[in-house]
Amino acid sequence: MEDTKQQVKEILERLVPGVDVEGTPDLVKAGVIDSMVSIMLVNELEDAFDIEVTPLDMVPENFSSVQAIADFVDGKLA
Repeated sequence: MEDTKQQVKEILERLVPGVDVEGTPDLVKAGVIDSMVSIMLVNELEDAFDIEVTPLDMVPENFSSVQAIADFVDGKLA
């Protein structure tokens, strides 16, 4: 959903200010989402969307872009 994508974008912009989170082709490969940011991001996603992110969910494909994260969250909410 577009709402989810917008919320994910806002969360990422808070966590990594000054980074073009939508213009970066792969947030993980670019080093935008490193181990520290991923921990903070998971906490934010769990709080914002009332979901549980398991260790099995922690694969780069789920966190590579704003859209990938939004799709992951929407899948958890389904």
